[in-house]
Amino acid sequence: MRIRSLLATLLLSTVVLVVPTAARADEGAIYDPIPTEPVTSRLGLVLQEYANFPQSEPTPAPIDARLMRKARINTIMEVPDGSGRRAVPDLNGNLYFVENGVPHVYLDVAASFAPQFFSGRGLGQGFGYVTFHPDFKRNGIFYTIHTELPSATPAVPDYQQATVLYHGVIDEWHATDPAADTFSGTHREVLRIGFGGQIHGIQEINFNPYAHRGDADYGLLYLAVGDGGQGVGNTDPQNLAMPHGKLLRIDPRGTNSANGKYGIPANNPFVGQAGKLGEIYAYGFRDPHRFSWDKATGRLYLGHIGEHAIESIYEVRAGDNFGWSEREGAFVFDKTPTTPCDRLYPLPADDAGYVYPVAAYDHNPPAGWNCTSDVGVAVAGGFVYRGSDVPALRGKYVFGDLVNGWVFYTEASEMKRGQAPATIHRLNLFDAAGTPVEMRDLSSPGAPGDPNRVDLRFGTDREGELYIVAKANAKIWKVTGTKVYAAASAGTTHLRNELRPSNWAPVTPSKWQFTGHEAILAEAGTERPGPRRPFEYAIQTGGPVLSSVEVKADVRLDEEVEIVNRDIIIVFGWRSDTEFYYAHLSTDNTIYPHNGIFKVNNADRERIDFQWNGRSRGANPAIIDKNWHDVRVKHLPATGEIAVYVDGSKDPLMTAHDTTFTSGRVGFGSFDNIGRTRDFQVTGTPAV
Repeated sequence: MRIRSLLATLLLSTVVLVVPTAARADEGAIYDPIPTEPVTSRLGLVLQEYANFPQSEPTPAPIDARLMRKARINTIMEVPDGSGRRAVPDLNGNLYFVENGVPHVYLDVAASFAPQFFSGRGLGQGFGYVTFHPDFKRNGIFYTIHTELPSATPAVPDYQQATVLYHGVIDEWHATDPAADTFSGTHREVLRIGFGGQIHGIQEINFNPYAHRGDADYGLLYLAVGDGGQGVGNTDPQNLAMPHGKLLRIDPRGTNSANGKYGIPANNPFVGQAGKLGEIYAYGFRDPHRFSWDKATGRLYLGHIGEHAIESIYEVRAGDNFGWSEREGAFVFDKTPTTPCDRLYPLPADDAGYVYPVAAYDHNPPAGWNCTSDVGVAVAGGFVYRGSDVPALRGKYVFGDLVNGWVFYTEASEMKRGQAPATIHRLNLFDAAGTPVEMRDLSSPGAPGDPNRVDLRFGTDREGELYIVAKANAKIWKVTGTKVYAAASAGTTHLRNELRPSNWAPVTPSKWQFTGHEAILAEAGTERPGPRRPFEYAIQTGGPVLSSVEVKADVRLDEEVEIVNRDIIIVFGWRSDTEFYYAHLSTDNTIYPHNGIFKVNNADRERIDFQWNGRSRGANPAIIDKNWHDVRVKHLPATGEIAVYVDGSKDPLMTAHDTTFTSGRVGFGSFDNIGRTRDFQVTGTPAV
């Protein structure tokens, strides 16, 4: 109880309570549960395209754009037989084996269960997952999940919710020749569960890959079973007589279950307890989407997709209760709020019985959001990297957001139960040529359906190397290395006398003071005709025009910061009053114009940094007081890399990629505030 109370105190110490609007009626509710955004890492993953899969179609034809993908590939894993083959399931029906980056159909799961097979409704319906018995090389056994409509089959679920819209079915397959390139053999049904909604079914099945013969966990199959999409009032995840909203663990080769088709391990936490299913390993889940074990520690981590606000990573142990729908993340979840927006509340002082995330981030909906609708945020659980090809990732749990394709990591050593959640870092991404990219750049070109949805997943091979999967265009990339963002030198030419008054050209000279030691914007600027851009700035005119450039400066706001939209800017790549870049350093990060990297190109300023989430948040606020802060801005036109650092951090606060302006001058200013700079240093490469 003391640990959970401590966790509640730590979390609440960082909570900002937003002033309620008419739709936010409850003063006690928490509207911004995790106000700190992921920290941008200086590291970027280098991605090499590994495999590309053919077009496939759901059955029946979908009406939801989120199902209109090139192929709905779900993961990649190595077949545990030493062959080097990798397996990839497509929700639309095919199980592919990939050899040397080339996929071929190993088994048509859809055809095997036609006409009952169903994949055209619900994000997880169809052929959801595959896993191979650790002794597949000798016994040829593997397992699949698929979905069927009740109206298409006479089969009766082993367990079901009050109403049933579809069945989630686990099958065991026995390959006659495990080494064959295509499947030939038999299959049998193991378990069938009826779900009352079209989402949150059986999401993943897997064996602990690090359990060895003779270990208690060897050969036991884990099943991540969702709550059936029954909404916030669903009590099934807390009902230990039901499998819904649970992580199950079974012995698929045993026979002591109620249906006699699988076994229940004797060391499961609820075995032999009246009214409780022996299959349950842990409970209290809404949508337990992906899970994996850390090879070094044996810990089991699970990515859990939230309802109202929280995306979570849990460390799972036998018997744990993760709280849904009494809890969402480390907050009380109100199932019957005054308004739909009033959902999250602080944990009670006597809180006990629940396990909380070891890492989490929140949804940050846009202003005016209809809080009964989907924000478009969902965690994609990943893996603790223990491979050898990418040393900088060792010991990091790599995961992401499956919708927008952001890739994150936390240090596994920081993910500790009962303590404050681990810091989440956002990784930059590079293509094989070293060009900065986002997953949407890699996955969207030519992709059908929703162009803003990456449908990100992760996988690993036998050596623990990491792969990134996108349903959007049915491609898989291998992580081949890391690259430090904007690491190249900007050059060695150092401008002299940067703060000499004669070396500055302000927009409005009367608003400025130049002391020789400081450049002071003493009077706030006013909006000028033309495109929307900073109101007042001064350009440093001494020395040559530079291409690559690095600006180091101390900056200070001379405004009171209680009003949160205070700002100063660093200008770079300046060619004219309507052609330049600027870094906006603000006390606020909640609206599009604030705290980001922008381009003015004869049009209203355009935000180009990678940190803006597209709706409501950018990088964490850069300057929140009237103290001096050191700022470093680096622009490398040859690669398009732009990075902004604050207060000596080795990790950039903001990053961007743009190749519009290849040279220019630098400067300092603001929109409509006052401030100053000192120790203004400029280094770079003269433009040709």
